[in-house]
Amino acid sequence: MPFKSQAQRRKFAELLVQGKISNQTFEEWNRETGAKKLPEHVTRKARARKTAAKRKPRRKPTSRR
Repeated sequence: MPFKSQAQRRKFAELLVQGKISNQTFEEWNRETGAKKLPEHVTRKARARKTAAKRKPRRKPTSRR
């Protein structure tokens, strides 16, 4: 899985120094990313807006005789 941003690459490097991930894992991600120019941060994708569901009109209660 390649890195998506420079911030993510720095975080993984920090985890590597702390010993929380293996050198092999970091190198694999780094190799897959290659020499791409990565953005500093990646923004989240905008959520699709939900369309308002059409509601059925309520029936008026009829008086029963």
